[in-house]
Amino acid sequence: MSPEKPIPQHAIALADELRVALHHVFRRIRQESDNDPSGLTLQQKMLLSTISLHPGIGVAELARMEKLRGPTMSGHIKALEGLDLVRRDAPDPEDRRRSGLLLTKHGTTVLEDIRTRRRDWLARKLAQLPPEGAAALRNALVYLNEIGE
Repeated sequence: MSPEKPIPQHAIALADELRVALHHVFRRIRQESDNDPSGLTLQQKMLLSTISLHPGIGVAELARMEKLRGPTMSGHIKALEGLDLVRRDAPDPEDRRRSGLLLTKHGTTVLEDIRTRRRDWLARKLAQLPPEGAAALRNALVYLNEIGE
């Protein structure tokens, strides 16, 4: 196994600047949806999003994915079920103890509303950029997606 190559100083400086910028943007996007009428916590919103991306996910798998303890996750799921946002699918025929999680129709509507609020806030901010700024961001998306994959 070969030792890792040292990280160039320019990459470290760019990483610091990008991390700070992304932190500010994500915080503002989250704050924008804090005013949504659902009254959900950030954790609950994140769980709805994850369940929507992984329909049928089990509670234990969701807990591992979100780095939460099983009992903590069970409490969150019970709360989301109580709000009619999440439901349990029919038990797995191979393991009757396991049932997958799905968004209810109401859960899907709430999540779409949250996403729409966040998107619209960001779109309003992007519309205020000069054309060259919007073009620079559009060009950067290729690389940001590459980093995130």
